[in-house]
Amino acid sequence: MPIKPCPKCQNQMLTPTTYGSDEIDVCQACGGLWFEKDEVNRMIDELHPDSPLDNYQQYFGEKLGDSELNCPDCKRQLQRYHLLADYHTEIDHCHHCDGSWVDREELQGVQQSPALRSALAELNQKINWKTYLFQFLSQMPVEYNLKSKNRPWVNWTLIALNVLIFAGYFFDEGRFIWVFSHLAAVPNEVLAGQQSWTLLTCIFLHGSVLHLLGNMYFLYVVGDNLEEALGHWRYLGLYLLCGIAASLAGALLRSSSDIPSVGASGAIAALFGMYLLWFRHASLTFMIVVYQKKLSAPWFFGIWLAFNLFGMLIGQSEVDYGAHIGGFVVGLLIGGWLKTKILRDNPLIDLLNRQEAVIRR
Repeated sequence: MPIKPCPKCQNQMLTPTTYGSDEIDVCQACGGLWFEKDEVNRMIDELHPDSPLDNYQQYFGEKLGDSELNCPDCKRQLQRYHLLADYHTEIDHCHHCDGSWVDREELQGVQQSPALRSALAELNQKINWKTYLFQFLSQMPVEYNLKSKNRPWVNWTLIALNVLIFAGYFFDEGRFIWVFSHLAAVPNEVLAGQQSWTLLTCIFLHGSVLHLLGNMYFLYVVGDNLEEALGHWRYLGLYLLCGIAASLAGALLRSSSDIPSVGASGAIAALFGMYLLWFRHASLTFMIVVYQKKLSAPWFFGIWLAFNLFGMLIGQSEVDYGAHIGGFVVGLLIGGWLKTKILRDNPLIDLLNRQEAVIRR
């Protein structure tokens, strides 16, 4: 990395160092820091992981005019902004390089200021029209204050695999019948020791396009955060294990049934249980016809569980509520068992879990 001059001192050179998980450049004389593209986003995200933002530049406040400082990379004049509209700490930004300069005293304000937390909380209250339109049309929840920092390639692969398998049999009647005869889980057969492999294969099958889309959307919403917390291979292993456990729970609760059971919803319900215990301060929106309501994870999954319990009690046979509830319980058990390790290995998740206690003091 080339050595860069300090924008403020000019006769001093910046020293590469680390802040959190990122390498940034600091001036040993004035204490200012130069953040390359996206590094200021990650710095604020580490300090305030409950914020809903993943690109702070688009939320810059009022433009204050030209800065006296020049970009250490491209030498162009920086522009002065308030960091957020309701948070008036200044930041000097280069539109060409997308880098940002933060003075030492400004950084201390970012680190310690309750005003920044208040400004982020205010942004956290706002839901844009695109989110509303999506939820109005789909009636699906939206998670908006947790962004994974790593690519969840296992989760993407699971989604793609489910879609490809569905496309391979759904549009051909003969294949459809064969797949459901050999790979769907039939409770009375499984409990009799027949076709036990279907406890696994059934979680990759779906009975309709809407069934597939609904499950894959929920997998997309919660899977990336859990994969980041667990690691790729552990996430895959737990997903498959939870899928088998949920299928078995569904079979036990419908032990005399000969109706095939398919779908990833049992495995995803287990992910719900882990997500609830590890990301309890996540925010999701719930659409009630036309009214959009923000809910914390406990409230959201509490409503989801109530719907499933109600459906099971009134005996809706077309939905395997036993697999849903069984998977959720398994997820809670695994989530509780691993919680200490997950929080120890993921300091940001630990901080997010302690956020409520910090705010109340």
